[in-house]
Amino acid sequence: MAKDPTNSTAKNFTGYVTVRGAREHNLKNIDLTIPRDALVVFTGVSGSGKSSLAFGTLYAEAQRRYLESVSPYARRLFHQMAVPEVDAIEGLPPAVALQQQRGTPTTRSSVGSVTTLSNLVRMLYSRAGDYPAGQSIIYAEAFSPNTAEGACPVCHGLGRIYEVTEKSMVPDDSLTIRERAIAAWPTAWGGQNQRDILVTLGFDVDTPWRELPQKDRDWILFTEEQPVAPVYPGYTPEQTQRALKRKEEPNYMGTFSSARRHVFHTFANTNSPQMKKRVQQYMLSTDCPNCQGKRLRPESLSVKFAGYDITELSRLPLKRMASILIPYTDGTANLNSQQQTDHPEQAIVAQRITQDLVARIQVLLDLGLGYLSLERSTPTLSPGELQRLRLATQLYSHLFGVVYVLDEPSAGLHPSDTLALLKALEGLKKAGNSLFVVEHNLDIIRHADWLVDVGPDAGEKGGQILYSGPPQGLQQITTSRTAPYLFGELTLPARTPRQPMGWLKLAGVTRNNLINLEAAFPLGVFTTVTGVSGSGKSSLVSQVLVELVAEHLGHALPLEEEETDTLERTEPQETGGYITAGMESIKRLVRVDQKPIGRTPRSNMATYTGLFDYVRKLFAATPMARARKYDAGRFSFNVAKGRCENCQGEGFVMVELLFLPSVYAPCPVCHGARYNAATLEVLYRNKNIADVLNMTVDAAHSFFEEEPLIHRALSVLREVGLGYLRLGQPATELSGGEAQRIKLATELQKAQRGNTLYILDEPTTGLHPADVEKLLAQLNNLVDAGNTVVVVEHTMRVVADSDWVIDVGPGAGEEGGRIVAAGTPAQVAASPDSKTAPFLKQLLVQ
Repeated sequence: MAKDPTNSTAKNFTGYVTVRGAREHNLKNIDLTIPRDALVVFTGVSGSGKSSLAFGTLYAEAQRRYLESVSPYARRLFHQMAVPEVDAIEGLPPAVALQQQRGTPTTRSSVGSVTTLSNLVRMLYSRAGDYPAGQSIIYAEAFSPNTAEGACPVCHGLGRIYEVTEKSMVPDDSLTIRERAIAAWPTAWGGQNQRDILVTLGFDVDTPWRELPQKDRDWILFTEEQPVAPVYPGYTPEQTQRALKRKEEPNYMGTFSSARRHVFHTFANTNSPQMKKRVQQYMLSTDCPNCQGKRLRPESLSVKFAGYDITELSRLPLKRMASILIPYTDGTANLNSQQQTDHPEQAIVAQRITQDLVARIQVLLDLGLGYLSLERSTPTLSPGELQRLRLATQLYSHLFGVVYVLDEPSAGLHPSDTLALLKALEGLKKAGNSLFVVEHNLDIIRHADWLVDVGPDAGEKGGQILYSGPPQGLQQITTSRTAPYLFGELTLPARTPRQPMGWLKLAGVTRNNLINLEAAFPLGVFTTVTGVSGSGKSSLVSQVLVELVAEHLGHALPLEEEETDTLERTEPQETGGYITAGMESIKRLVRVDQKPIGRTPRSNMATYTGLFDYVRKLFAATPMARARKYDAGRFSFNVAKGRCENCQGEGFVMVELLFLPSVYAPCPVCHGARYNAATLEVLYRNKNIADVLNMTVDAAHSFFEEEPLIHRALSVLREVGLGYLRLGQPATELSGGEAQRIKLATELQKAQRGNTLYILDEPTTGLHPADVEKLLAQLNNLVDAGNTVVVVEHTMRVVADSDWVIDVGPGAGEEGGRIVAAGTPAQVAASPDSKTAPFLKQLLVQ
């Protein structure tokens, strides 16, 4: 149980936070005492209850107390967490949470806006910029593309304009209008209606498009006119002309709409994502001719500082930007002589603002983010990068006496960057703050002042405090899953790397910071791609390699589903590079990423893996279901006949409380079961369908022992470390790492055919070292079945266990983008140029 805080080995802490009776999620009515003004790290296997304690209990209660003190009106502006299940918490300071969830994914949100650095840069240009002769000073907001004062009037601050062309709307000009040459028109009645109107208007619909007069083609595609004409469906052109002469009563009057007008009107007004996506394929995007893609008005872009307009400066890596600004901080670089003569105060302003800017940028450089630019949009950042940006903002804010609750701040960090992170956390602590960190990274755990180990296992088998005290004491706790890894009791088994069965070779790879790169990936083995954050690993593997192989196999890659306006999306980049050898050995590509398996609570693990289909068939085959003629669809909570109508199969109803967080209460009719009473009467081995959805994977594994298809799917989910999840757990409650492992399990349960290329990006995110072992076993099974596995990874335990390592670097951004070393783990560990080598070597010599 929790160790006594007065323990003799404990440091002299200034105070303690005491928790009594915490029952959030799987926490077993726990009591806990932890120190303030210290680095407290919460450890334990995935799903043990660490986050329920740190975020669901401690942070949620701190937020609740703070919000009690603000006005009800202001409270509405906060995303309020649910009130935690806990008896009492004492000694808890105000808290700031730095979680890994993404912000609103819009390209208008950028590194500059998240860190507020853009505000300072705009002020610098407004107050100390070099204006063209005769131009009056403009205010800071006129340097933002998100304001009416600053946005380019042509592209409205997007930097791109969207147009349609004859080629984009008529892809095959050998077809006639009747043969649907104008692909941009609707495919069903809407398109037929436009063709019938053209017949009435006297256009030739039976001559190939390319042979029609250009004047007619332009009018049909681009006119803004909308003539209304009588329509005679099914008539030939001759019959239509005769009917018009006879003034025959038409079937209806139709309004003509040119193809361009249809595309833009649909795009702007439809509520259907499918319709939007359909018309978007006819729209071409180009840099705005007015601002050349810089998003601002010409008068804003005419103001320069250090020879750069504001967009040019904001597109530079932060490291370069700092080096340009540093000379202005001490007056060694002067503004131009005209400025100094006319506005001597500008030199003082420039010095003040650049000092503040450089100091803020330095914090980002210390956290290893110098390769980012202010213009970089947040949807393109990894969750780890986004969390470190928020951390940098807090480091500079100089708050005092608060608790920072962090969720795996080391996610996506190379071991060399972890040192910078530890220094930053130490800075926050020295300023008089407390740090409560949920973490799996052993380097950060070793630096803790106090450890709270939660477990012993996940889900129902977790939720207990195994240990609370200084790190050294954890060594005595035999039930801890963390202790053996922390104190080096587990060593790497000696293994001989597998020999490649061939090579997949790429040449001319150009993307982001990769320029004309050559790369070779061994086939039939397990490869890890390493390098510091921003070195180009993901550009090489998750982007170019995936795109080239998919193109070669004729696979269509799914579109990035950003919840944002389609016009704001960043354009897909041209794939620079080509495959020179090795594709004859690859028959299939599987990319296992961390994107959610669904965006609503209706999506869950059972439905995603296909497991639920078999379960519903079992229920439909029971004697009662057959007697009542219930089919498998009856047992879906998304179908009207089976679900509870009161909550529409959601299981809960939302109660809006105007100034407080909305309360989600179990549905009073089905009590959270999601199904109607008649459906719940059907039992399989004394359990109804709702009981089954409520089971954990571990419980269902023994329950469905005699059902081979279901049992196999559940076995694989357990093997990737997901035994603690409930079958019906909503997709919205899953972390990125859990979503990725569900996708991997779904793939693993398929019959292995070999010759598949599996690509994973940081699959160990959110995994305890004990769970990493399970994941490694599965990845090795894939290779043993004749497949190729390529993983982008920072966890040295995985790198050391791979057959081949490709190290990208040596640095980030402009200082990276090269293959520094490639070979077996032992060969790369000996490379003098690799930043990964020392950390890998350390593990291999243990």
